[in-house]
Parts: sequence; C-alpha cells; structure tokens
Amino acid sequence: MSGFTLVHLQEIPARDTWIPIRDHLGIEAFGVNAYRAQAAGDTVISDHLETLSKHEELYVVVAGHAAFTVDGEEIDAPQGTLVFVGDPASRRTAVAKEPGTTVLVTGARAGHAFEVTPWEEGEHG
Repeated sequence: MSGFTLVHLQEIPARDTWIPIRDHLGIEAFGVNAYRAQAAGDTVISDHLETLSKHEELYVVVAGHAAFTVDGEEIDAPQGTLVFVGDPASRRTAVAKEPGTTVLVTGARAGHAFEVTPWEEGEHG
C-alpha cells in the first residue's frame, strides 16, 4: 500500500458544478472541494458567508478566469490567482469570465479540529 492517492480533477465525478474532492479522497483533516462553471457569466462560487462554520477559506483559480467579489470589493482572478478570505463574516462570491473556470477551495476553522459542515453532509453529501 502506498502512502498517497493520485487522481486528476477531471476524474472525480462532479455533482452539478461541485467537485467533491474531500469526499472522493476521504480527507478528514480539512475541507477541500472544487467548483466548475460551464459558461462565462455563470456563478462558480455562490454568494455566502462562513459564519456558521467559522471557516477561513482559500480559493485557487486552477482553470479559466474568475471575478470574485469579497465584501463588495471586486477582484480580477485569472488562472493561478489565490484569494484568501480569513474573516468568516466576509461575504464572497465568484463569477466565471471564461467557460470551464474551475476554482479549488480549501478551508477550516482556525485552531479547531476539522468537522464536515452540515452543508456538505446534508445538501450535497
């Protein structure tokens, strides 16, 4: 048995625009998922806060080009851009500027052991 798992993002079965990386790989230490927009203008990261989970989140544009809005501030985010939102009360969203825009998201509550959020267990789990 090897000490790693190798998978390509395209090999993980998507659930609509959500690519459940954490679930697929059985990751228990932190949250990590990806989201892919089909067309330019589509929402790639839904408008939300993290006040219930208190997660800090790191967004990485791995394909395409996104336009983030964090607390009303617009952020141009071409492929390779990292957007860190440390305040769970910050409102955030992202829209694809190119078809196939894909954003990798990782997050967890600072200083606490990771727990799967009710959102992931219920609505999408």
